[in-house]
Formats: sequence, structure tokens, C-alpha cells
Amino acid sequence: MRSIWLLCLSLTCYAGTVQAARTTPNIVVFLVDDMGVMDTSVPFLTDASGKPRRFPLNDYYRTPAMERLAARGIRFNNFSAMSVCSPTRVSLMTGQNAARHRVTNWINPDQNNAGPLGPPEWNWEGLRPGEVTLARVLKARGYQTIHIGKGHWGPRAFPGAEPLNLGFEINVAGGSFGAPGSYYGEQNYGLGGKRAHHAVPHLEKYHGTSTFLTEALTLEAKALLERAVAADKPFFLHFAHYAVHAPFEADPRFTANYANSGKSKQAQAFATLIEGMDRSLGEVLDHLEKLNVAEETLIFFLGDNGSDAPLGHQHEVACATPLRGKKGAHYEGGMRVPFIAAWGRPNAKHPLQQRLPIPANAIQPQMASVCDLFPTILHLADAPIPEGHRVDGYRLNTLLQGQPDSTRPEAFLMHYPHAPHRSDYWTSYREGPWKVIYHYFPSPASGDSHYQLFHLGNDPYEQNDLAATHPVDLRRMMQSLIDQLQAHGAVYPRAEDSRETSLQPVLPP
Repeated sequence: MRSIWLLCLSLTCYAGTVQAARTTPNIVVFLVDDMGVMDTSVPFLTDASGKPRRFPLNDYYRTPAMERLAARGIRFNNFSAMSVCSPTRVSLMTGQNAARHRVTNWINPDQNNAGPLGPPEWNWEGLRPGEVTLARVLKARGYQTIHIGKGHWGPRAFPGAEPLNLGFEINVAGGSFGAPGSYYGEQNYGLGGKRAHHAVPHLEKYHGTSTFLTEALTLEAKALLERAVAADKPFFLHFAHYAVHAPFEADPRFTANYANSGKSKQAQAFATLIEGMDRSLGEVLDHLEKLNVAEETLIFFLGDNGSDAPLGHQHEVACATPLRGKKGAHYEGGMRVPFIAAWGRPNAKHPLQQRLPIPANAIQPQMASVCDLFPTILHLADAPIPEGHRVDGYRLNTLLQGQPDSTRPEAFLMHYPHAPHRSDYWTSYREGPWKVIYHYFPSPASGDSHYQLFHLGNDPYEQNDLAATHPVDLRRMMQSLIDQLQAHGAVYPRAEDSRETSLQPVLPP
């Protein structure tokens, strides 16, 4: 018996020695669908002194695991993603802005959804085999690359629909579509139902059971983490939940928590999806501890676009209160997402964490975006960016340590030359505190002219359009917007009276 105990002890010490000797961390990207910056009990917005400020929505949602992760690391209160899902997902994989990779709309699995006047040159086919992706570069560096959950990188009949074609060695549940057929195991996650074309694959073992989709994906993630650790290789887990995307089907584990909230049934169901996602995060954190790899694992938590909570009008202060707008809209509620970075278990003495010491319970106010994850993760993995691959993101290393970084531009470009959606045919550009929005076709219905201009420093909730009263600032910002689009090789909507003529932004008179 003593010899068995000594053998187990020696193996444990050996495993610990191997882990300690590694020079690159395990990486977990925990990506939540349609989760905006206000869909959480963690306050991301701050007051004038930079302290976290709670709003009513922070008291409505229950996300204790996010609170736990934020307490261990740093959260960004000014982090942007593209306003719809596929553009963000491709940007994360490539480090490029959507204007450059040209997946400028969500990808309809079965038909080209450029829109009536959308650019024919946009990249509906999505990612292709052989293209540079985060997963492919990490795989070449020796990482085990695992995808679980939503893919949505390419249409059904094209290679990008299959994550295994994009550098992932394992794919569970990823396909061409962006929303599940059903969240319910009793309904086989959509298989055989009205939404069978969105049935979530690879989960047959849970069919006919009461296992909610979020829970099934978490069980698969935990099992695959065990396999990765047993293989004694660094791992990259891209855990992309279908939650909290519609259909708003209530997670029965949490319905009682919102029954007396006074909100609609759909809003209650959305809240259960949020809490279920958070339970999943907590289980992943616990499992990393159980596997004794938490100290070697760096976790990035983020949403893929602004909130789609079924609360109020899409262009007003409603689902992302106090921010204006929601998923797909040209306001900040459509692009601001939660972002948290933390080590699975902080340990200032660990060699990997000494390379990137992340302060506890910190808030980073400087602007950053989803494009920044690609260069940041590759740098941490000691993996060079392939020669010739253009990257629009910047390393987050300094910001992740709670410091300002004067080498980074304070800018974010969002280009959406499509319709129909919450907002149609538009480009926005942020530079410092200023934000300009260009509408290719002014909308009488919304009252938006060609130009909108906001000073987010003085007006963070976009209530005062300054386009008419600040012509010099408007012209300067529009010139920057035009320059950025040209530098990215953007494509534009077509003119209403010509299929050959593109509408490029023009300077105000």
C-alpha cells in the first residue's frame, strides 16, 4: 500500500514539474453569444472617479461566477466587438477588423444575405481552409485545439462551416448556423423539429434527457479538458456558448429566480440563459482547479456583440440601460461587450503569471476590441504571426497588467454595409472620446441623417447629436472614417439606381 502511495506521489510531483517547466499557458476563450456589457451582475460601467457603478440591470441578473472571475483579474469597461456575431468570430480568429476580412454580416447558412443593396464582394463564404487562424497557429505551436459550441464561420455548403477545417483538432456542436434549434434535450436540441436545420450536432448522448444545451456543452468541455491535461500538452479551448441567443427558451434550473421580477416571460427566459451560462463558467473554473492546471490557464471571457435582451426598443435606452441601442444597432449598446481576463487561480510566484501579472479586481478604462485577442494570445504562446498576415489588433499585455498603453490607438471601426437589421447600411468610427456614424441611406423612420456625431466623454449614452453644431469635428471625424475604410480595403453598399456603382462615404459640406 505504501509503495502505491509513493508511486502516486511521485507521479503527482512529476506532473507538477512538467507543468511548472512550461513556458506557455493554457488558453480558454469563453465566448458568450449576444451578451452585452449590462447583461450581468458585474458592474462594468464606472462613475466619474473610475469606480464601478451599479445600475438596475446589474441587480436583475445573477452571475456569481463572473463576479468570481472579475475578482481574480481585470475587466475592461470600454471593450468593443462587431455589432453582429459572424464578423466578431472571424475577427477573433484572424485579428482583423471586419472591414478587412469582409465578413461584415452574420452568415446565413443557406443563402447569401448581403441585403438588397449590400456589396456583392462581401465575404459570405467566411473562413477558408489554409487561411491564418488563431487555432491553426496555436496547433502548429503544439497546442491541442478544441472548439465547443457555436461556430458560425461559414455557410452550410462551404468548408468554413466545419471548425476542423480551420485549425481545430476537436469540434463539438459547431456548425454553420448561429442559433440552436432548441436548448432542450427533450427536443433533441432541434433535431426532428421545425428548426431541424439548426439542430445542434454531436450531442446524441443527451437526446431525450432533461439536459439543457448549456449544461450538455459544459459536460463535454469538462471531459475534453481532462483528455487534454492527460495528454500533457498545452490546450486552447474555444468554448463558444449558443446561450444567450434566441430562441429565448427558459433554463428550468433557474426559472424560479425570475418568476416575480415583473418582466416579460421572454425577458425572464433570457435571464435564465444568462445564469446558466454563468453556471457553466463556474464549473469550468472548478474543473481547472480539480485538474490542477488553474494556475497555468489564462481565461478570456467576452461577448460577441451587444445585448439582444428582449427589453425595449432597439435604438433607445432599454436592454442595455443606460447605454443606447442593442445588437445590430449603431449605438454603443450594439457594440460594447463584457471582457474579463484572469488566471484560473492567481499565484504571483508562478513563472507563467510573472510573465503576465494580472491585478485582482481591477478595471481597465482604455479602449480595446476583439481584434486584440489574436496578437495577444499568440504572443503569450510564443507563436509568431505568420508572415504576410495583416493584423488590425494590438497586444493587450500592458492593459492586462492594469497599466495605460500610449502606443495603442484609441479607435474602433465598425462597418455594416448591409440590410435588413436593427440599423441598415452604416459605418461608425470611434477616436478618443468622439464617435461619428455615417448612414449610407438616411432613414426617415428613425430620424437619422447621413451624419451623427457624439462626444462619449461628455455624453456616454449618445443622447446629444452634435453633427449640426460641431461642423469642424464632424468633418475631421468623417475624414478619419473614410481613411480607415480605405486602409482596410472595405466594400460598400450599392447605389439604389445602379448595380455597378458603390456608395462610398462623403465628407459633409
